[in-house]
Amino acid sequence: MKNSILILVVSFFVFSSCKEKEAKVLPPQKINVYQVVPKTVPIYEEFVGQIYGEKDIPIRARVDGYIEEIHFEEGSKVKKGDLLYVIDPAPFMEAVVGKQSLVAQAKTMLVQAESDLKRVKPLAAIDAVSKRELDMAQAERDAAESALDATKADLNVANINLSYTKIVAPIDGVIGRTLAREGEYVGKDPNPVILNTVSNIESIRVQFFLSENEYLRAARSYADESKNKIETNKDIVEVQLILSDGSLYNQLGKIDFIDRNVDASTGTILLQSSFPNPKGIIRPGQFARVKIKVIEVKDALIVPQKCLSELQGQYSVLVVNSENKVETRQVITGENIPGYAIIKEGISLGDKIILDGLQKVKPGMEVIPEVTEFKNESTNKQ
Repeated sequence: MKNSILILVVSFFVFSSCKEKEAKVLPPQKINVYQVVPKTVPIYEEFVGQIYGEKDIPIRARVDGYIEEIHFEEGSKVKKGDLLYVIDPAPFMEAVVGKQSLVAQAKTMLVQAESDLKRVKPLAAIDAVSKRELDMAQAERDAAESALDATKADLNVANINLSYTKIVAPIDGVIGRTLAREGEYVGKDPNPVILNTVSNIESIRVQFFLSENEYLRAARSYADESKNKIETNKDIVEVQLILSDGSLYNQLGKIDFIDRNVDASTGTILLQSSFPNPKGIIRPGQFARVKIKVIEVKDALIVPQKCLSELQGQYSVLVVNSENKVETRQVITGENIPGYAIIKEGISLGDKIILDGLQKVKPGMEVIPEVTEFKNESTNKQ
């Protein structure tokens, strides 16, 4: 029995030894590698922004009173000049009538003063009346004329206030939910002063903030490219919009406003970009992410992110050297771009980075590298 066990043990070690020898003599395996070539790559960053209409015009009650009529459907499109609200006009009509009577009275006084002046002038010419009486007649006539002008001005104001009882759309656009209903008293606090808002959404504005460092980096980059911008007559600031559901909006935008100053309390600067909105899908008040190119790195050495291994904050890649043997390289990474990482130190032009089968290879192993094009699937997700 002991002899049988001994034979089995010896056989197991002999078999294992044979397997190890067979493993050592296995021919080199083909492995896909990515060959490093320099590329000019844009670096994009994303910023959270809020969406506004091209024009967002608040509708205000310019006179106070009770709302009698509402002439629109909430959320519908309106045209410039369309009647929206009617405020009770009765008090303002009465004010107009009162001012008209004052104008008529002032006209009568002016006619009387002019008549008196006409009588006094020939008498003063023959010294039948004193110079003082002539001056008084002239002054009364001038005062009557000024009084007429004042009453006419008051009548104009009354007519203007009467016109304010009919509130019309200031622009073409979409009108929102009304903040006051028929019968409500409006025009003075605490009642709503802003009754509604009309927005033109044929294009939309997105406002977002950059930190001071982000702004400086982008500004320097675009300053270097300004010559190219003039020669090609193209806007080099490409702005993309990522909606709240993660989808990429199918219209490109442009930056049309940079604030004059950096906010000292937040250390940020306000930027605004505009996007066409032909289908009216985007609405004011939405939040979205703005994606802009902040810098362009020339002759960058990039590798697919899947090639990187990370351990305690240190990154490395597996490289096939000139002897077709695998070795580990410690690398220092830079900015990430979709599917890739820029390598600042650790690799050189022409290096072959193992792309597939990272779990199957080990440092020192001999392989047959096959240069393969990396298909970046991450760029197709948005």
